[in-house]
Amino acid sequence: MLDVQQGQMFNLNFVGSRILELLKDGSAQPEIVDEIVREFGISRHLAENDVKDFLQTLRKYRLVENTDRG
Repeated sequence: MLDVQQGQMFNLNFVGSRILELLKDGSAQPEIVDEIVREFGISRHLAENDVKDFLQTLRKYRLVENTDRG
């Protein structure tokens, strides 16, 4: 992912890319967690923590405007 405004490049793994796709499609955080659990077969607890951390990182670097939906 390239942040043109800050001139930085960020690498994403498959799960991070999927989270971004779900955000782009308008999914709220609980929906994203549900989908990650379903698609990757991980525990809800792990998915919740990973999604929360990923969204916080996106906000920290101002790569998304609003991820507080849900």
